[in-house]
Parts: sequence; C-alpha cells; structure tokens
Amino acid sequence: MTSHNQELFDESQKIIPGGVNSPVRAFRSVGGTPLFFKRGQGAYVWDADDKRYIDYVNSWGPMIVGHCHPEVVKAVQAAAAEGLGFGAPTAAELEIAEELCKILPALEMVRLVSSGTEATMTAIRLARGFTGRSRIIKFEGCYHGHSDGLLVKAGSGALTFGQPSSSGVPAEIAGLTTVLDYNDAAGLEKAFAEFGHEIACVIVEPVAGNMNLILPKREFLDAMRNLCTKHGAVLILDEVMSGFRVGLQGAHGHFNVKPDLITLGKVMGGGLPAAAFGGRRDIMQCLAPLGAVYQAGTLSGNPVAVAAGLTTLKLVQAPGFYERLTQLAKQMTEGLSAVAAKHGIPFSAQSIGSMFGIYFCPTPPTSYAEVMASDKAAFNRFFHAMLAEGVYLAPSAFEAGFVSAAHTEADIAATIAAADKIFANW
Repeated sequence: MTSHNQELFDESQKIIPGGVNSPVRAFRSVGGTPLFFKRGQGAYVWDADDKRYIDYVNSWGPMIVGHCHPEVVKAVQAAAAEGLGFGAPTAAELEIAEELCKILPALEMVRLVSSGTEATMTAIRLARGFTGRSRIIKFEGCYHGHSDGLLVKAGSGALTFGQPSSSGVPAEIAGLTTVLDYNDAAGLEKAFAEFGHEIACVIVEPVAGNMNLILPKREFLDAMRNLCTKHGAVLILDEVMSGFRVGLQGAHGHFNVKPDLITLGKVMGGGLPAAAFGGRRDIMQCLAPLGAVYQAGTLSGNPVAVAAGLTTLKLVQAPGFYERLTQLAKQMTEGLSAVAAKHGIPFSAQSIGSMFGIYFCPTPPTSYAEVMASDKAAFNRFFHAMLAEGVYLAPSAFEAGFVSAAHTEADIAATIAAADKIFANW
C-alpha cells in the first residue's frame, strides 16, 4: 500500500519547489521520503500514515513544553477570539517585552519581529547604523537566517573575504562578511588586528546548533567580548535557538557573557511565528522612529503569537523546570553513548540544558571542520533505523536535537533501547 507521506510528497513537488517550504524538510541530507505530520501531543507526533514517533525535533526547538500544551492552546484560543491581528500596539506586546527584559540580563530594550531571520538581519543593520561601519564577522557552520550577508562561506584563506553560499547573493554583499573558524580565538584576534576599524559587529551562536551541537570554548567567548569592546564593534549573540533552551537566561546567562545585542526566536513564540532582538539602550534607540535605522513589520507582535509565547515563557519559569530538562538530555546522551560503546560503534554525544548532539565520531567536535569529518553515512543509516523504531531525530547530521518537558524517563529509555537494538545489528 502506498504511503500517504509519499502521496503527499509527490503532489507537493508539483506546485511547491522541492515539495517543501524549508529545505531541510525534504530529507535530501538523509535520503528517503519526508514525513508529513498531522498531529502532535506532548512528546509525540503522528505522520500522515498515523505512525507515532517520539519527537526530538520539537519543531526545530520551539516546543519546549511539548506539543499542544493545554495552557498554551487555551491562551491562543482566547487571543484569537479577540482578534487575529491589528497592525497596531497591544498591551500584550508590552507584557511580553517586559517579561523578556525581566528574564534576560542582556536586554535593556527589545523589539518584536516575526522570525529569527528578521531578528538577525535587523540586529546587523542596527550594528552597522550604530557604528557607521560595514564589515561583519560570522563563523563557519553558524546559521543566522537566510538574509544575503549571512549566506556566506569562508574564502580560501582565513582572512579572505567571504564567498556567497547561495545563488542570488551578490559577491559585493558577501564581500562585506568575513567568515572565521568557530572556537578559534587566535583567528579572531588576527582579524581584528588586520581590519578592526572596519568591523561593525561579530555575530555568533554562543552555543552552535546548526552544525550539530557545538559548545563554545571559554577563551573564544572571552576573546569576542574583549575584542569587540576594544575595537568598538557590536557583539551580537544569536540566541534564536539557544535562548530558553540552554537555560532560563539563555547561553549568555549560562556562560556569563555580556553581549551588546541578542536575537531570540523559537521558544519565545511557543510554536507560533514570533522573534525579537534587543540589548543596550543606546544601540536600540538608533531604531526608527527614534533613530535613523529603519525596521518594520506588519505582523510584528501579532497578538496570537504573543499569547503563545508569553504563556510558554511563564511555564518555563516553574521551579525545577530546567533541572529536569537538563537531566533528561544527559540521560539521553549518556545512554546512547553507552549502548554504542557496548557494540563498538565510533560514537559520541553531549548536551547542554535541553539541547543535545549525537555524532558518529569518537569525541564531540569543537569546530565545523571536525563536524564535517564525522561519519555522515553512519548517521543517515542510524536516522532511518531510528525512524523505523518510532523515534524522530532531525533529518540531518548537522542539526542539534531537543528534549521537552513532555518527555518522560520512559521515553528516553525507549529511545536508548531502540538504539541498542540497532547497534546490535550494525
């Protein structure tokens, strides 16, 4: 019998490029037919064939309290009943802004937008407007949305100008982006020594999640902060993924790093399109209508999305919330590592807060080059075997995974048992 997933994918490809509305959903990295989900509840999702999976993608991060949490659903229904949008200020926008500034030490002022791409794109424009400079620094393997200046890969030398990593990105725009190695403090120092007077900002995932989970080295974090301060550049921590995932105060709170600007998304929208950027008051006051840096959005602060986000932010502040999530993620990574070792599989795993990474290499990687050296074919094989066992991991060897408050120790144990069964027949 033909899979409903396959039928839907076949039809979608006729009118949607690649059959999907975001590339990683196409399963091109792992092969096979993508899953079309019809329902989510708690820690589980069901596909078009009604097969249930333990979900470790969590809509790529937002579902930290699980799918269809009753309090989030109730808040969304109540907001929708009052109006789906106004394109005008609401009291709820002020409430979520106050909540964000209360929770996060880096925020003195904040502006709401609708996506992580909007947040990072505007934070960079703001940094350029504030400093009067044009050059930005990013790091290989960190993803900050799909705006032109960020779809850039490293040139042939450490300090060469970046090259477009997507068709349609003008070389002139890519040339204003310098791409360095993640966790390489010495390389960053060299870049600032060469053209520090040109650098408007450094943007980084303080915990990388878009080349799998890569943890930052202390000297790397300190170098970024010190060099930006010394040369008058803006330090932007992209916490679209790590915000409220690493811990309540994000990665900058966890590592005690003081950014000039941060970007937020995913968890803060509770599963609906909502994001934000904010930071130092003197920088944020450069935004229109106060300053000359323009940014606007019809759906910014949409009341339904704000209701979902505000309810989620209140739920994650429950006593013991992050301690339990951290323990679940640790149980997951330690269990997977143990069964892999039992069967002699080159494998490693690590976690921070509710984020985790699994790698088919002996030790967790610390850079993009080390991630790329891992056994991608082994991951793809593992991914499909786990899918068959009812476990949904990210369909790419280069994405972090997530546990949610809806996961139980039994879910984690079932996941480890599935991996044990697979590795026994490896």
